[in-house]
Amino acid sequence: MVTLSIESLAYGGDSIARLEDGRTAFVRGGCPGDVVSAEIVEERDRFVRAEVREIVTPSADRVTPPCPYFGACGGCTWQHIAYPAQLAAKRRAVVDALTRIGKVADAESLVADTIASPLEYGYRNKIELVADTSSGRLRIGFHRAGSDEIISVDECLLLPPKLRKAPKALGGALRYIVGEQDLGIMRVALRAATNARDVEIALWGTPGPFPRKVVATTLGTAVKSTSLVRVLNKGTAKERKIAGVEVLSGKGFWRERLLGVTFAISAPSFFQVNTKAAEKMLELVLAGLHPDGMDRVLDLYAGAGTFTLPLAALAGETVAVESASSAVRDLRRNLESEDLWADVIGGDATRELPELGHFDLAVVDPPRAGLQPEAVTALAGTRARRIAYVSCDPATLARDTAALVANGYRLVSATPVDLFPQTYHVETVAFFEPVEK
Repeated sequence: MVTLSIESLAYGGDSIARLEDGRTAFVRGGCPGDVVSAEIVEERDRFVRAEVREIVTPSADRVTPPCPYFGACGGCTWQHIAYPAQLAAKRRAVVDALTRIGKVADAESLVADTIASPLEYGYRNKIELVADTSSGRLRIGFHRAGSDEIISVDECLLLPPKLRKAPKALGGALRYIVGEQDLGIMRVALRAATNARDVEIALWGTPGPFPRKVVATTLGTAVKSTSLVRVLNKGTAKERKIAGVEVLSGKGFWRERLLGVTFAISAPSFFQVNTKAAEKMLELVLAGLHPDGMDRVLDLYAGAGTFTLPLAALAGETVAVESASSAVRDLRRNLESEDLWADVIGGDATRELPELGHFDLAVVDPPRAGLQPEAVTALAGTRARRIAYVSCDPATLARDTAALVANGYRLVSATPVDLFPQTYHVETVAFFEPVEK
C-alpha cells in the first residue's frame, strides 16, 4: 500500500499521482485533491496502476455517487467528481492532446471552456445492455469495470426518470421469454427520445428461430414502446455487420428532434446519445460555419443527417457522404420528410472525396479512429474557407490537426462539448482555416 496525493485526471478515467521514485501512478477511483491509500495492481518501469483502498483526506471536489452500481459498473467512472471539475478535466485533456500530439504551441489559448451538458443525469437517449447466456440462464446488464463479466442492474440513472427502471423490466421480460432456450440475443438497445415521445427497443442477435409474437407481446407489456425491432447480426458482435432488420411491432424506427428538425433513425444507425447537448454542439457548428445561402457545403461522415439537414436549409448546395447503408436510407428519408434537398453519396469518404471538387465550407464528424491520411489530403484539397471538425477523441483530433496543418490549414479554435457527463469522454468542435500565402 502507498499513500498518494491525487494531482489530476487522465483521459481514460483514471486519476494521476506521483510515486516517490518519480514514476506516474494511474489511480482508479481518485479525485484531484484527494490523499489516498492505494494498492498497486500493475507495475511497469515508467508507471504503475493502482486502486484506491482508503480515502485519507477527501478532495473538496469529491462528491457522493448517487448510483448504487458505481465502482462495479464500467460505465460512469467520474460520478465521484464534482461536475465543474469534470468539465475542467475535459478541457485539459483536449489542450494536452493538441499540445503533445498535435504540436499546437498555442493550444492553451485556442481551446475554450467546456460547454456543459444541460443535464448531468438522465441525459442519455440510448443505452445498450449486454446479454449473456454462458451460465445457462439469460443475464442482461452492463460490463463490470475492466472485465467481460456482466452486472445485472435494476435501473440506470443516465436514462430519463420515466425509464430509469427499464433495465429491470427488460431483463425480467426476456428471462421469462427465453427460459432455457438460446434465442441468439447478444445485446438489447433502448432508445428514448428527449424532444419527442418515441421509445424503441432493439434486440441485436444472430439469425434463427425466434418467437416474434410472444416477444412483441411480452416486451410491449414490460416497456411501452413505439417501435420494437430485431437486428440480425452476422460475423462477430463487435463487427456489427447487419444481415437485416425485422420489425416486431410499431413503426420500425425511432424519432427525435434537434433544434426543431425531426430525425427518423433506424436501429443500426448512429445518433448522438445526449439530445440537449447535441443541440448545443449543432448550434456551435452552424454559427462557426455560417453558410450564406450561396455556399457549397460538404458534410463528411454525415450519418442520418445531424448536420446535413440544417446545412441544407441554409446553404446553396449541400453534399453529404456516408458509408453505412442504414444511415444513407435514414438521411434520404429525413431530407424528404423535412422538404429539404442535398446530394447524398453512399460510399467511403476516402474514396469519394477526391472526386467532389471545391467546397466553400465543410464539416467532418469521423468515427473515433479519425481521418485516414488520404482523407486529410483530399479534405485540404477542397480549399474550403472553413472546416468544422467534430471529434469524439482528443488524440485522433490532435493527430489530424497536425496533418491538416501540414496540408496548409491552421487551427482557429477548439471547443469541448460535454455529451457524456460522469465519464471521461468528450466531444470537441474544432475549426480550421487555410493559411494565407
